[in-house]
Amino acid sequence: MALTLQMKTNAALPDQVRIVEVGPRDGLQNEQAVSLEAKIALVNALSASGLQVIETGAFVSPKWVPQMADSAAVFAGISRNPQLTYSALTPNLQGYQAALAAGASEVAVFGAASEAFTQKNINCSIAESLERFAPVLAQAHADGIRVRGYVSCVVGCPYQGEVDPADVARVAKALYQMGCYEISLGDTIGVGTPEKVRRMLDAVLEVVPKAKLAVHFHDTYGQALANIYQALHMGINVIDSSVAGLGGCPYAAGASGNVATEEVVYLLNGLGIESGVDLQKIAQAGWAISDVLGKTSSSKVGLALRARCNDNNGKA
Repeated sequence: MALTLQMKTNAALPDQVRIVEVGPRDGLQNEQAVSLEAKIALVNALSASGLQVIETGAFVSPKWVPQMADSAAVFAGISRNPQLTYSALTPNLQGYQAALAAGASEVAVFGAASEAFTQKNINCSIAESLERFAPVLAQAHADGIRVRGYVSCVVGCPYQGEVDPADVARVAKALYQMGCYEISLGDTIGVGTPEKVRRMLDAVLEVVPKAKLAVHFHDTYGQALANIYQALHMGINVIDSSVAGLGGCPYAAGASGNVATEEVVYLLNGLGIESGVDLQKIAQAGWAISDVLGKTSSSKVGLALRARCNDNNGKA
């Protein structure tokens, strides 16, 4: 009986998953003084791993995010694989135009499901923040450029606490109706658990098709993989992650940030789900950038593979 139930459970899992690698942007924007050469080397290593989408930079105010000030130079310096998507974060029309000039394959806009978070961060309401994206989406549509939408704080907010799933659904629906081809649902502070994620996704799936949704989990409380597993069983087959777990949570001192791509690939491999990503190559990219940063990788899988590689004299 137990075996039969397990087989029925696994039957709901997708056959394939697309991983959106956010390390060069969401990860490195939390690090200080990363050289242009190191950023280019990271993107090139990721490009060789089998990934389909790499968030390569952000065209935002260097006053607020100085770590992304050289994004145009990163785009100019990488060795492009024509089959990959190199995306950029763009908060407004000026950022969009800069991303387009740099050769971004697609762009992303970012909102939040929390009124408190939106007011604290950009001093306006959720409705007003969405209005700011309209010119970006209109111009991108005219230029034939796809726009991805991010929704932050889909489970919890550092200012208001729990976030109502209905609020998440409202913002996700608005971005979808505005023309975003995909909506990435982000647990910004990493407080989600599988049951909370289930309730949130149930609400969003009522207003946005599951084929248009992605999940973006931070691992602050060590729940990211469990939450991804929950999302997979609900039919979500796009996952954001960051090589070596790059990034942090500014609202929880010392906490880890994005779920590590190595962990996600290892999980998918174990479930028999195809991602197209070579685990060894993604781990090597993680080792290299961790060495540049002078820090230990946040990926347990990456650390285990490196230890095995060292034990085998460099052969995995």
